[in-house]
Amino acid sequence: MAVAMGSTSMTMFVVAGATLVVFALGFALYPLWRSRPWLGAGVGLALAAVTAALYLAIGTPAALNPQQVKAPQTLAEAVTQLEAELERDPNQIEGWRLLASAYTAEGLSAKARDAYARAVKLAPDNPDLLAEAAEARALAMPDRRFDAEAVAMLQHALQQQPMHQRARWFLGIAQRQAEQPAEAAKTWEPLLAVVDARTAASLLEQINGARLEAGLEPMQAPAKTAAAASAGPGITIKVSLAPALAAKLPANASLFVLARQTSGAPMPVAVEKHAAKDFPIEVRLDDGDSPMPTMKLSQLAQVQVLARVSASGNAIPQAGDLASSPTTARVADSGRVEIVIDRVVE
Repeated sequence: MAVAMGSTSMTMFVVAGATLVVFALGFALYPLWRSRPWLGAGVGLALAAVTAALYLAIGTPAALNPQQVKAPQTLAEAVTQLEAELERDPNQIEGWRLLASAYTAEGLSAKARDAYARAVKLAPDNPDLLAEAAEARALAMPDRRFDAEAVAMLQHALQQQPMHQRARWFLGIAQRQAEQPAEAAKTWEPLLAVVDARTAASLLEQINGARLEAGLEPMQAPAKTAAAASAGPGITIKVSLAPALAAKLPANASLFVLARQTSGAPMPVAVEKHAAKDFPIEVRLDDGDSPMPTMKLSQLAQVQVLARVSASGNAIPQAGDLASSPTTARVADSGRVEIVIDRVVE
């Protein structure tokens, strides 16, 4: 009976504390959401993931007396309980992560920075955590600048996941702060291929602002024209969904169809994003779909082609996504490849 009471109390603590942080951060991030909806959404989604992970990570600590634990009624109470729990067991990555978010909500940027630093020590290769820790360091600076340590975190995050959207966005900001506009534009450009049209338009403005500072010509919108679609070699891909997975297809999901180097390098050389509906769908990848101006589909003799359905719309693969197995195709043949989305990403 005591164990059950402890479990219930701790569950209430985690849920209440996380809920308070969500509401507080929602209020704090409202101006950011209005001015930069993509960035605000990214922070919100990251927080939601942290909240769920914390519940799984903390569970019911045996050292807490279930008869003395009660659900916190305020954010301050939740922070106090979480601080006590982390003092008892400091090896809880998601605990430090949620504590940092709570400190941010309370305007305690220096404490948030330090809490993220504790989490990064426990998970030094987690790109999500590295991006959050780098942002916290910038928020703790009087001029809101990314210092050398924050930049190193962002660079390491991109070594782990080259298309990590928040890390790329923040690194571009850091480069622009450091009066490196050409580098900032180059860092941001690959994101144009993996964000929705509305976000791409806003991002393109930032890229062209940086390019203007660098004395470079502005980029054109990445939308493909008929001429671009027919110019140069390409691969036509028919994507089908296995009948067994039809019931698992999320509503309003996104479909990513991409080609990458056969060496297994994670950065795609061509990618398109579509609504995941009305299967089968036919897509043509060519040089107009390259997220990187330095690497085009036409430069490769053969590539791996694959497709993935994402419920979150995130370009980074996540557990629960639906995916196909990679299929090797010759670029020069300009032929047609058929792939089937037939597995769930674990």
